[in-house]
Amino acid sequence: MARAAGPAARLRAAAAQIRWGRPTGADVTAGTVTGLFSIPEGMAYASIAGFNPVAGLYAGVVPPVLGSLTAPTVLMVTTLTSAIALTGQSVIADAGLDPHTDGTVAALTVLVGTVMLLMGALRLGVVLSFVSNAVMTGFSTGIALQIVTGVLGDATGYKPPGHNKLLQLGNWLAGVGHWQLAPTLVATATIAVWALARTMRRLEPVALLVAMVLVSAAVAVLGTDVELVRGIARIPAALPGLSLPDWGAMPHLVGGALSVALVALAQAAGVAPSMPNPDGSRSSVNGDFAAQGLANLGGGLFQALPAGGSLSRTGVAASAGAKTRWAGVISGVFLALVVLVAGKLAERIPIPVIGGLILIIGGELIWGKRADIALVRHTSKLSTAAMAITFAATTQLPLQQAIVIGAVLSLLLYCVQAARQAELVALERRPDGVWATTGAPPPPVLPPGQVTVLAYEGTNLFAELPRLETRLPRVEGARNAVLVLVMRTAPDVPSSAMLKLLRRYATTLHAHGGRLVLAGVQPPLAALLHRTGLASVLGDDGIVPTEPALLAPLDHAMEKARTWISATAPRTGPEDLP
Repeated sequence: MARAAGPAARLRAAAAQIRWGRPTGADVTAGTVTGLFSIPEGMAYASIAGFNPVAGLYAGVVPPVLGSLTAPTVLMVTTLTSAIALTGQSVIADAGLDPHTDGTVAALTVLVGTVMLLMGALRLGVVLSFVSNAVMTGFSTGIALQIVTGVLGDATGYKPPGHNKLLQLGNWLAGVGHWQLAPTLVATATIAVWALARTMRRLEPVALLVAMVLVSAAVAVLGTDVELVRGIARIPAALPGLSLPDWGAMPHLVGGALSVALVALAQAAGVAPSMPNPDGSRSSVNGDFAAQGLANLGGGLFQALPAGGSLSRTGVAASAGAKTRWAGVISGVFLALVVLVAGKLAERIPIPVIGGLILIIGGELIWGKRADIALVRHTSKLSTAAMAITFAATTQLPLQQAIVIGAVLSLLLYCVQAARQAELVALERRPDGVWATTGAPPPPVLPPGQVTVLAYEGTNLFAELPRLETRLPRVEGARNAVLVLVMRTAPDVPSSAMLKLLRRYATTLHAHGGRLVLAGVQPPLAALLHRTGLASVLGDDGIVPTEPALLAPLDHAMEKARTWISATAPRTGPEDLP
């Protein structure tokens, strides 16, 4: 027997399936725009969280290159986000360490990468596969709202108060009198120039870059008094150097690294649904986990803060026309070149320009979710409620908690829907020998001296048992009656509650002079019935195994049932049986 592939073998197999493709002109443009965005955004996120702003800048160099080269989600850009920065700061503060020490930052980033890589290798991404479309829609929309609210202060000079994103947005709109004129005008001009460039066919793919360059130049020429990138920190004219982790700090950061990894992976979980692969290939949650792990392992050795799949930066790349994974690679390479030869020019990008462009990206992401939101709303009230709850959790709670809530809601939705779909379908054999549904519900009481055939349709989930038990015919007076229950669609290992139900029903039916026969039983289920002693309760010929011919077990079960009735009720001739 072949041995199961280990984690390392699975990672190698996943890497072999990655399509490299060739970079296009659109990828060069998108990578350039994304790299420029990484300068002010990365430095701002690091500064807000109390890290060295340069570490945030370097998070846009090595991690995007490694992440984009290896991620199954083609357009995903792996870099620093505000949530990752703030969570990382909290972890380091709880450990009593200095966030400005290179060795501490490297230790945290490498640990985060290790956790991500292990989760990918162990296929723990299956946890996120249980998250329903309704929950993921609420989660992605909530993240998009976080992107918008995160730059309201940069765009208008007024950072609204509030303990959740919806309240902040409301306070921002209500506090229009607190908006500062200069940054508001610059952000508005940025959005206007972008909208104008979008109307021109040739400029549409580079509308973001056009808006950034033109408005930044106008601010410089007019001498508008707004905050510039250099107000956050100076950009060194050098590439990131090797930075070894502080091994002594690692024991204090292990638990916190798991939290940072969960936040990063939760954010990245919204990227694949929002940005499907342009080449038609399938994304892989486990592959994305591993890719982000490699990005952090490499970035941690070159002065980068922890990174993860960024919905905002991916949105920038996609809006700028990215077609392949090379857009992310080019963004890291381009940023390295900018830092090396033109750092001083990048320092002149106005912060309100970045705020305006991020408002565009966040707005487009929210607008792009309208079809998914409408689909969920028209699906069911339960799905709509799950979407709304997840959205609310994402705007108020830490992201790792929001995704856990979403996963729990998804499982509850699955249980409810499975319980509602479980059915017992009445079958009958027509005169021509063909089995067909009767179109009527199961009989309320098993008719004595007759064979009743019901087909089980469900998932064998314990939540569906109350519904099934109410649909099973009662057994009072069911002398010499046989219930043939077709179990072909039952799983190999049903719930123990289902086994208890079958045992209870078979015992009760036997006490009233009837019997239960299971038809179309798969071999693993048959073995389980013998191990649990249920086969002995059913008696001889009480289990009819499945066969290649779909309905052959049902025919055989019918013959056995007729024979048993004839043997126990001699006065009833075979011609009188159904």
